Amino acid sequence: MPARVLTYWHLVRDGAAPYSWIMASTEKKKSFKVRRAGLPTRDQVMEFIASSDQPAGKREIAKAFGLHAQDKIALKALLKDMADEGLIDVGPARAFHKMGGVPKVTVLRIVDVDGSTLIGTPERWEAEGQPAPRLRVVERGKRGALTIGDRILARTEEAGRGFVAHPMKKLAKASEELLGVVEEGDGGKLWLRPVDKRIRKDTPISDVGSAKPGDLVLAEPVGRPPRISARVTDILGDPFAPRSFSLIAIHKHGIPHVFPERAEEEAVTASELPLHEDKREDLRHLPIVAIDPADARDHDDAVWAAPDDDPSNPGGYRAIVAIADVSYYVRPGSALDKEARKRGNSVYFPDLVVPMLPHQLSSDMCSLRAEKDRAAMACHLVVNASGNVTSWRFSRAVIRVAAVMAYEDAQAAIDGEQENILLEPALKPLWECWKLLRKAREKREPLALDLPERRVVLDEHGKIVSVAVRERLDAHMLIEDYMIAANVAAAKALEAKKAPIMYRVHEPPSREKLVALKDFLATFDMEFALGQVIKPATFNRLIDRVRDLEEKPQIMEQILRSQTQAYYSPQNMGHFGLSLGSYGHFTSPIRRYADLLVHRALVGAYGMELPAPKGGVIPEKTALSGEDFENMGRIGEMISQYERRAMEAERETIDRYVAAFLAAHVGELVETRITGVQSFGFFASVEGLGGDGLVPVSTLGDERFFYDEAARALEGVESGDRYSSGQRLSLRLVEADPINAVLRFELPDAPPQRPSFKKDRMRPGIKRGRPMNIRHVGAKRGKHRR
Repeated sequence: MPARVLTYWHLVRDGAAPYSWIMASTEKKKSFKVRRAGLPTRDQVMEFIASSDQPAGKREIAKAFGLHAQDKIALKALLKDMADEGLIDVGPARAFHKMGGVPKVTVLRIVDVDGSTLIGTPERWEAEGQPAPRLRVVERGKRGALTIGDRILARTEEAGRGFVAHPMKKLAKASEELLGVVEEGDGGKLWLRPVDKRIRKDTPISDVGSAKPGDLVLAEPVGRPPRISARVTDILGDPFAPRSFSLIAIHKHGIPHVFPERAEEEAVTASELPLHEDKREDLRHLPIVAIDPADARDHDDAVWAAPDDDPSNPGGYRAIVAIADVSYYVRPGSALDKEARKRGNSVYFPDLVVPMLPHQLSSDMCSLRAEKDRAAMACHLVVNASGNVTSWRFSRAVIRVAAVMAYEDAQAAIDGEQENILLEPALKPLWECWKLLRKAREKREPLALDLPERRVVLDEHGKIVSVAVRERLDAHMLIEDYMIAANVAAAKALEAKKAPIMYRVHEPPSREKLVALKDFLATFDMEFALGQVIKPATFNRLIDRVRDLEEKPQIMEQILRSQTQAYYSPQNMGHFGLSLGSYGHFTSPIRRYADLLVHRALVGAYGMELPAPKGGVIPEKTALSGEDFENMGRIGEMISQYERRAMEAERETIDRYVAAFLAAHVGELVETRITGVQSFGFFASVEGLGGDGLVPVSTLGDERFFYDEAARALEGVESGDRYSSGQRLSLRLVEADPINAVLRFELPDAPPQRPSFKKDRMRPGIKRGRPMNIRHVGAKRGKHRR
C-alpha cells in the first residue's frame, strides 16, 4: 500500500511516524530540527528527553517534532503508554524524564556531605524498587551557602556513573513534618496544635490513624492551600511524659539521633583496638583526676599538676591536661567519622544526651573512667610564677584516672568540708597551679560576663524536682582555666608547624551593635564612647559601674547581645571574649567535631601515628587527611550551624521544663523581672527560673499607654505607670504551656481578661491588630520625654 494512503491511526498503532526528523549537532549542544510534522516513535521521544538541556514536557516535545493540534492528542496517549510501560516518569512542572533517571530541573534536599561535595536526593521519588539517586551538588560562588537539610531547585545532568546538580535557587524549608498535639474541637473534629509557638494556626486533621486526643504526634501536610490538612504519620506519646520535651526539640530541629547499623558496628570494632601501651607515653603512675558536673554522662578531660623541680622555673608548676584520644578510634573517612560530622556536636538535654558518637565510645572507651586504662592525648604545660605558659608539648599517652569527682565534692575537699584521700597528692597542687593561671587571666582581662546557668533537676522517673541556677564555684573556674590553657597550646603548637587549624573565632562587636548599646545605655544616663578602642576590658569597666544598680541584669544581657557569635574557621580572627590571639578547641573531642580535627592535625604535625589496625575494617591513618584539609572551611561553617542548632534546642527544652514546673503554680503570684518591652506588652522572666512570659498591654487597664521606643518602656497617659526593661515586680501567673514553652502573666489587680487570642480567632467580628490603648512614641520623642 502506498505510504500516502496509510491512515494516521495505522501509524500510531504500529509505532511508526509518517515523516522523519533529523537531529543536527553543533559544537555547543544538540538541537532538534523538524522537517515535517508527525508523531515520533518511542525511541525518538526517549532520545529527545535524554538530550534536551531544558525540562521536556508535552509542550516541548510537541514543539520539537512540529506536531499539530490533532497530533497532540495522540502524543498524550503515547506518553501515557510509555509511562505505564515504565519507560518515562513525570517530574516537577509535568516534565518527563527517563524512568530511573532524574528530571532536568527538580527540587533536591541536601542529605549528606562527602568530603568537599554536598549530596542531594530528589524530594519526590516514586520509582518503585529503585532507591532515590544521590546527586553531587556543584556549588558556585560563596562556598558553604548550603548545608544538610536545605532544599534547592537545581538543574541536573548525568556525569560519569551518576548525576550532578547545579543549584539554581535555595528554597524555603519545607514543612514536611508537623509536630504537634492532637486536640478535639467542637463537634468532635480533631485539630493538630503545633508545638512551635511561632505557628499561630492549628491544622485540621484528615487522617489521625490510631492517635488519640492528647497524643504528641508527627504529621505531614496534605492538600493544597488554603485547604491544608494533616495526616498523622508517627505517634510519640504523651507530651507531658518524661523525655517528651527532648523529643519535641529533636524532631523540631531535625537533630540526627539514631546511628546507622554500620556506624554502631564500627564503634564496637574500634573499641576493641589495642591501646599500644608500648608506643604511648605511660602516665598511669600520676594521680590524674577528672572533675565534672555531678550529672555528667561522659568524661573526656582530666588534669594533674605538681611543683616544677626545674631550677630555671622557681615557683612554677608542671601540669597535664589529658584528653580522651578520640582520633584513635574515629578515623578520617570512616562510617563513625561521617556520622560525627553530620552531628557536629553532642546535644545535652535535662533527661538525655544525643551523642556525637555511639555510646560504645562516648560512654565507654572514650570516657575517662576511674581506675581504667584509657588512651589519651596529653597536653604537657610548664607554668611560671606569673601564670604564663612558657612551654608545651603533646603526646599520645595511656592514663589511669585516679578518681572522677563532681565539682561540688572537689570544692568541699579544698574548703575542708569533706575528706578526700586525693586532697594532698592531687587537689592541692591543682589549686596552687590554678592560682597562677588565674593571675595571668586577670592580667589578660577577658570579658567577665557572669550570667546564670539554669539547671533542671529530675528524679529517677524523669519528673521535675526543681529548676535552679547553677552555683558558680572555684572548681568550675579551675577546670575552665586549665582547658583554656590547653586550647591555646594546641593552636600555637599547630601554628609552629604551619599545620591546618580549626580555630574557635570570636570577633569584636560590630559598630551597629555598639551604636545600639550606646543608645540603650543612654536611657540609664550612662555614656559609652564609640571612638575608643574596644577591648573586653572596656565592657568589664562598664559592668563594674553597674555592679550595685538594680538594672545590672538587663545591662549585662544587653552587653551580651552586643557581642558577635563565636564560630569555627580555619582562618584565625582571634578570640575577642577571651582576649586571645590564637584559640582552638582541643579539650572535648567526644562531643565536638572541631576538637577531633585539632587532634588529627596534632597527630600529623608531630608524627604521633600509631600502628595500623589489622583486618582492613578500620582505616589505617588517624592524622588529618587531605580531604579534611581541603574541606576545613566548609566543615567550620557546618559545625557552627550545628552548634547553634543544639543551643537553640537545649534552650527551648529547658524553657519547656520551666513551664511544666510552673504549671502547678498557675494563679499564684511570682517574683519576676521585665526582660523586654514592645508596643503590645512586656515580657517578664521568673526570678531564679527564667522562661519569658508575656503581659499583654490589654491587661494593663483601660487607659492609653505610650510606647517609648528609645527607653523601651510603656507608660500610662493618666496614671504615669511605667513598665521598663529590668524592672522587678510581682505578677500573677495565668498560663504555663509546656508544649509551646509559653508563659503568660497579668498584674495582681488586673481586671478580668477577655478570651485569649486563640479562641478569639474562631469568632466572627473580632478585630486584630494593635490594641486600642497603645500610642507609639518614636525614638526622638521618647528621648525628649526623658
